Amino acid sequence: MNRENSLFVRSALAARRGLTLIEIMVVIALLGILATIIGGSMLGAFDDNSAEIARVQMKKMGGNLQMYALKNKGRYPTTADGLTAAKKYFPDNKVPKDPWGGDYVYYSPGTHSDAPFELVSLGKDSREGGEGADADIKSWEAAE
Repeated sequence: MNRENSLFVRSALAARRGLTLIEIMVVIALLGILATIIGGSMLGAFDDNSAEIARVQMKKMGGNLQMYALKNKGRYPTTADGLTAAKKYFPDNKVPKDPWGGDYVYYSPGTHSDAPFELVSLGKDSREGGEGADADIKSWEAAE
């Protein structure tokens, strides 16, 4: 390789050492698009998980309420008494919150089924009704 070709190769390599600002911006934009797509799908998975966690919590709470009834001649706390009447049958003497940090709604006797009690999580929006992650999770529907 002669000296002239060698200088040409070195100067060409020196010119391409770094990325241009446009190339960096394109890479950042692509990474942002990917993060948005992946993040959006992950949020939906977390909402689905939260609904399932609420169903599992309701089943466990049902067991705690049955323990209360066993100790109280088959009687469950009334709707007016609420879940706090049975709090000593829950871990750490605390009534659990739903996955979104809201209180479970308690009815006894059941109003929508023949069950001695019913539990409702109002979902992500903490309001009655809703769709998707905001939908209410009801013990009488979770048992089906």
